[in-house]
Amino acid sequence: MPDNTVNKSLQSNKLIWYFLLGWTLLNIIQACTLELQGDEAYYWMYSRYLDWGYFDHPPMVALFIRIGDSIMHNELGLRLLTVLASSASVYLLWLTLKQYAVDALAFILVTSGLFIFHIYGFTTTPDSPLFFFTVLFYYLYQQYIQNNKWGLAALLGITIACLLYSKYNGILVVGFTLLANLKLLKRGTFWGIVVIAVALYVPHIIWQASHGYPSINYHLYERSADKYSFLNTFSYLPGQLLMAGPLIGWFLFYKAYTIKIKDAFIRCLLVNCLGTLLFFFISSAKGEVQPQWTFILFAPLVMLVPIHFKQQGGWPKWLLPLAVVNVSIIIIVRVIVISGVGFAKTYGHLKSYYGFKEWAYLVKQKAGDNYVVMSEGFQNPSKYNYYTNSLRCFAYDDRFYRVTQFDIWPMEDSIQHKRVYYLSGKPIKDLTKDTIKIEAGKWYGNWVDDVRTYQKIIIATDSLKITTHPGEITNFDLTITNPYTHAISFSDTGYTHPVKLEYCFFKENALVDVKEAKDTYKKISLQPGESIHYTFPVTSPLEKGNFSLLFSLRTEPFIGSKNSRVIKITVK
Repeated sequence: MPDNTVNKSLQSNKLIWYFLLGWTLLNIIQACTLELQGDEAYYWMYSRYLDWGYFDHPPMVALFIRIGDSIMHNELGLRLLTVLASSASVYLLWLTLKQYAVDALAFILVTSGLFIFHIYGFTTTPDSPLFFFTVLFYYLYQQYIQNNKWGLAALLGITIACLLYSKYNGILVVGFTLLANLKLLKRGTFWGIVVIAVALYVPHIIWQASHGYPSINYHLYERSADKYSFLNTFSYLPGQLLMAGPLIGWFLFYKAYTIKIKDAFIRCLLVNCLGTLLFFFISSAKGEVQPQWTFILFAPLVMLVPIHFKQQGGWPKWLLPLAVVNVSIIIIVRVIVISGVGFAKTYGHLKSYYGFKEWAYLVKQKAGDNYVVMSEGFQNPSKYNYYTNSLRCFAYDDRFYRVTQFDIWPMEDSIQHKRVYYLSGKPIKDLTKDTIKIEAGKWYGNWVDDVRTYQKIIIATDSLKITTHPGEITNFDLTITNPYTHAISFSDTGYTHPVKLEYCFFKENALVDVKEAKDTYKKISLQPGESIHYTFPVTSPLEKGNFSLLFSLRTEPFIGSKNSRVIKITVK
């Protein structure tokens, strides 16, 4: 190798290492100084209950957090593996691109300018391990194309399993890669990859089956919007351009999609980048597509652009100053978020990063060692548990919300017949004793004696979609199942708070009608795992239109839990 080529390679590596050092330090600073976002605290809860699966996601994020949190219980500890994985991902991307002799400065300009890299360079969600294993997959796949060896096949099988253990959309990486190179089907080692990946993934499949496939039901059915929203589709592409860089995103996508396909690996990158973008564009017809869902497409994007620059002999002169301004804007935003000044504490999701450490302390002062119950989603209860380093706060998932992992964990059992501190968003007559008002928000404290809840009771129906007429009575054959490890009874004898079995009609998320069943249900008692059939006559709304129906068990002072799946009702 000529001396000038060696020197250029050394200079490039030196530049990359300087960039990695700066990138890692910036992410460490942000990880140390910023409070947890609600989802991060929720995933910390995952790490307290390690399992092969969870309601929302596979378990890799729980393992990431468990390792870091075992080293130090603070924000940096929770985010430690994410910070390290982010830097490792950037380095693996560079190693993968070395075969194409791309310019190091071009690689740094593209990588540092991707807004989504900055967000998930320190934020610990399932997207963090997903991206790392996506990059590792491409690194190994590039070698596997050239060397059909069993060792590489085994590593790819393990990596694919890790992809799927990180987040379900990791299957897109595998699917689009195969689509780009169907000749792989002729390799014996390819089928070895399949066997290894599936074998390693079997424990998660078993977990899903044993819990009634909650993730499949949630992601494919519960999250789907009732009707098409043009706004979801219209905002999708601008959101992706923003994630690619506020000033240069458009140019990066243009260069990626106009690259010349000169080998199988470039074809793989292009099919993945374009296929993922189109997949989620189509998905926008069923509901909102959050920008981070496409995180996996930015791995091929960040490789395609420098390769295209190399193919055309360089990049436009105007790109350098624009890219510098682009990354400067992003860094300024990061500094504002770190310091908590300006719009940071009032804008959208950003405000959830501030004030909750103090909030948890104040709630703890009120509640003492008693259990705390909240009915405002899973995020704030998880934050309380994290900042008190306990598992003393239970999220009551009411009929207005959705099912979460709190409906699976054994936490609800611990509060039965106990005195708990119930934190609500509105005051409750004759119950509210405290008001907690800080910069993060306002809450009302209520003491509840002899708690009684049935959040885990499963109420199943034969149909999830029916058509009726105004005022028509439909007899629903309910299958009521007791998943608890103890017997339950709907009799009110021995309880302070009576239980009520109700049906609820919603229209566009607004409650329009609630009716209680006849008191014959009070005779129901079930042993652990036992089921019983109960007929519940439901009167359709007098108004024509589309409604959602669910069955709920309510005990004062709680609003009522979401015990059945949503039934779509069309009143004609």
